[in-house]
Amino acid sequence: MLREFLRHWNPVVESAHGPRQSGAIPYSIIDGRVVFLLVTSRRTGRWIYPKGSISTGMTAWDSAAKEALEEAGVTGEIGTEPAGTYRNTDKGLLVDIDLYPLKVGEQFESWDEMDQRLRHWVLLSEARRLLADRSLVRITEALHRQLTSRR
Repeated sequence: MLREFLRHWNPVVESAHGPRQSGAIPYSIIDGRVVFLLVTSRRTGRWIYPKGSISTGMTAWDSAAKEALEEAGVTGEIGTEPAGTYRNTDKGLLVDIDLYPLKVGEQFESWDEMDQRLRHWVLLSEARRLLADRSLVRITEALHRQLTSRR
């Protein structure tokens, strides 16, 4: 019972004074199925979503869209409410990362970090397998439920 509770537990991350980043969850709906775009991290090669520091003078969601363009080579319609928040470390510091849904409108054949990262479109089942961070899996599942309930 405790294992089941912990599997679905996703605490709200509140740390107004700590470092904060933003990222995008690029997605598209193809033949009625939701697909997500993952990228590899530069340092470890693990599958993640595009993310980074919030650029000065930009909203968190616009900064997330900028990261998606630089790291994954996609643009589209970015949501202004986070799909979820998770905590990670960056240079030894705990960082809270807000992830915004990005409905992909265009994918480019070349982009800024194409020589440093891989990108890969996946269904939810493959996202569950490839995302090493369980918090990312929970956020992806929640966004998938939200997107499929609209239809």
